[in-house]
Amino acid sequence: MAQIAAALPAECRPNVIIIGSLAAGHHFFAGDGQRSIRTKDVDCMFSPYATAVAAAGQVTERLLEAAWQPRREGGWGEPGIELTPVDDLPMIRLKPPAPGGADWFLELLGAPDENCEQAKTFQRVQTSIGHFAICSFNYLALAECKPIDTRHGVRIARPEMMALANMLHHPRIGPELIKGTTTKRSNKDLGRVLALAWLTAERDRRSGTEELDAWAERMADALRARFPGRARQLAQSAGSGLRELMDSEGDRDEALSICNKGLLASMEVSREAFAATGRRVLQQVVEPLAEATGG
Repeated sequence: MAQIAAALPAECRPNVIIIGSLAAGHHFFAGDGQRSIRTKDVDCMFSPYATAVAAAGQVTERLLEAAWQPRREGGWGEPGIELTPVDDLPMIRLKPPAPGGADWFLELLGAPDENCEQAKTFQRVQTSIGHFAICSFNYLALAECKPIDTRHGVRIARPEMMALANMLHHPRIGPELIKGTTTKRSNKDLGRVLALAWLTAERDRRSGTEELDAWAERMADALRARFPGRARQLAQSAGSGLRELMDSEGDRDEALSICNKGLLASMEVSREAFAATGRRVLQQVVEPLAEATGG
C-alpha cells in the first residue's frame, strides 16, 4: 500500500479508493507478517465521478513521466486516437519500472455515475501517448460508502461493500470466463464474497468483535444511500447468485480454488469451512438484508 501511495501524486490521493484484493489484504493482514495474499493487479478507483477522468489523466501522466509503461500483454495496451470509439479503447493498466514491472500492474477505474443504471460504462481519458479509457461498474458506487482511511493517505473499500457489489453484479452464475482461462468470472467474484466473510468471521473470533453481524445493516444503509429508488429490489436479489453457487458443488469448488490461490493463500480454507461460510452468509447477511429494506 505504501508503494502505491508513493506512486500517486499527493493531490490525487484523497480521490483514490483502493478496491479488490489489495484493499482486503491490507484490511485483514496489515502488520501481520504471517499472512499474505497473491495478486497481480491493483484496482485504483477515482472518486467522485465528476473528477474521475481528470484525476486519472493526471495520475497517468505522472506515472508515465516516472517511467511506468502501459501493460501491453494480450494486444490490449496500445492507445487509441480521437476517432477510436470509447468502447474500443484500452483500459489504463500501468506497470512500474523494472525490476518490479513484471510482477504487478495498476489498473485505474472510475467511480460510477449514480444516475446511470448501466452495469458497465467507459469514460475516455486523453494522455500524451494517446487515448485510453477508465471503466466504471454500477455497483462500485458502494465502495464510496464510508471507505477506510489508511496511514498512507489513500482509502480502501470496506469488505462488506465489496462483497455486496460482487453479489449484485452476479445475480446468477454466468458463462463468461476470465480471459485466457476456463474459470467462470462469476465464480471468482462470488467466491470473493465468501472469502471476505470468512476473514471477517475469523477476525471476530480472534478479536471478540461482531463485524459480520453488522454487515446486513451496513449494506442496507449503503443501498438506501446510493440506490434509494432501487434499494428494496436490490436487497431482495442480492443473494440469488450466491444461492446458485451454494447449490453447485462444482462451481463452489472452483470458487474456493481461486480464493485459496489469492485472498486466502496463507490459510488454505477447506471445502467444509467454505461451504459453512456460504450457509452462514445466506442466513446471517442475505436474509437480514432483505428484511432490513422491507423484503
